[in-house]
Amino acid sequence: MPGHKLDPIDRKILRELQEDGRMTNVELARRVGISAPPCLRRVRTLEESGLIRGYHADVNARALGFEVQVFAMVGLHSQAEVDLSAFEAKCRSWPLVRECHMLNGEIDFILKCVAPDLSTFQTFLTEQLTAAPNVASVKTSLVIRGAKDMPGVPFSILEARAAAED
Repeated sequence: MPGHKLDPIDRKILRELQEDGRMTNVELARRVGISAPPCLRRVRTLEESGLIRGYHADVNARALGFEVQVFAMVGLHSQAEVDLSAFEAKCRSWPLVRECHMLNGEIDFILKCVAPDLSTFQTFLTEQLTAAPNVASVKTSLVIRGAKDMPGVPFSILEARAAAED
């Protein structure tokens, strides 16, 4: 929690919204044990501080016809900051790339990609990703099945750390 001192109510608000971002402010206030007006003020403060970055629906990619999920490990020729930033900007422009993370070690970036079919991903791979400036290598792994996909943070650890600080 660098830079942010959260009290137990703020942590409860974050935990509840992480689990269900669609609940009403009245329901949220009930769950965390305060009235609605101060709850709304706290939520707005958490949003303004950047602790709450947004609200999203957890859509079922397969049900929407995106049958293929691939992790692409990308190595670059140059790791100069300007080249890293340029690659990140390129990733943000590719719709099939849903996540892009810079790594420490042999691989410079790992990308999580989704596509409706293998042919669409193959076209993206050969015509865009491997053809992008500064890309030296790409290794891909097709996801067979997912065992866990949890957004956010484990609040049990956050609560344990907060208890240890008190």
